[in-house]
Amino acid sequence: MDTKKIAFFLFMTIFVMTIFVPSLFGEDEKVYDFLWLDKDKSVYVLQNKMFKKDKSLYCDIGGMMNITSAFQNTKGIQIRPGFYFTETLAVELFYNHYGHSDNASYKNIEYVNSSVPFVRRFNSSFGASLVWTPFYGKINTFNKIFYFDWSFGLGISQLKAESNIDSVTVSSAQNTYKSESYTGILGKTLVRFHVNQHIHVGFGFESTWYSAYGPNKAEGKQLNINNDVLLVIGFSF
Repeated sequence: MDTKKIAFFLFMTIFVMTIFVPSLFGEDEKVYDFLWLDKDKSVYVLQNKMFKKDKSLYCDIGGMMNITSAFQNTKGIQIRPGFYFTETLAVELFYNHYGHSDNASYKNIEYVNSSVPFVRRFNSSFGASLVWTPFYGKINTFNKIFYFDWSFGLGISQLKAESNIDSVTVSSAQNTYKSESYTGILGKTLVRFHVNQHIHVGFGFESTWYSAYGPNKAEGKQLNINNDVLLVIGFSF
C-alpha cells in the first residue's frame, strides 16, 4: 500500500471513529454510572468549558509546509474565516496560496540525467468546509493550565495548479509549466490551544484528494493526494 492510500486510510479511520464512537468525548454535562451506587442513582461529571464557541466568529491565519512533493520545496500561507453555529459545528471558508522552489532531488536528476522529472504543484486553492469539534480538554503542566480543542473538517476545494506534463515527455522540449484546475475533496484536523478568550494557536494536518492525468495519459486519471502541515494563529469574536 503506497503512502497516498495510507494517508487516506488513516484520515478516514479517525474521522469515522469520531462519528460512530460518541463515548470518546463528552459535552459540558454527561451522566456516568458507577457500579457501587444504587441502580437508580447517577453521577453528573461537570467539565467547565472555559472557551465557548457557540454563535462565535473566528479567523485563522497561518503557514503551511507541503510534505507530498518529491521534487519541490513548497510552502504557503492560508486564511480561514468561520462561524460556529453550535458549540461543536462550524462552517468555514478558506484560501491557500503556495510558493515553490526546486529541491535537491530535482536538481540532482537534472544534473545527472540532463532531464527533469514530472512535477505538478498547487498555486492556490479555495473552498468551504464543515468543521466538527468533538474534543476539548485541558493540560496542567509547569503549574500552568492549557485549554485546547481538537477539530475535524471536510469540504470542497477548487484548485489552481500547474504542471510540466506536456513538455516533460518530449526530450528536446524546454521545460515549461501549464496552468491546470481541479475540484478536490479536502480533509483536515487541527488542535487549537487557547491563549485567552479571543486568541488561540494551533497545529494540524490537511489533505486534498483530486483526480488528474499523469505523464502517461493512456493510464487515465488517477487519484492524487496533497498533504500539508499547518501552523496557525487565530482570533475569535
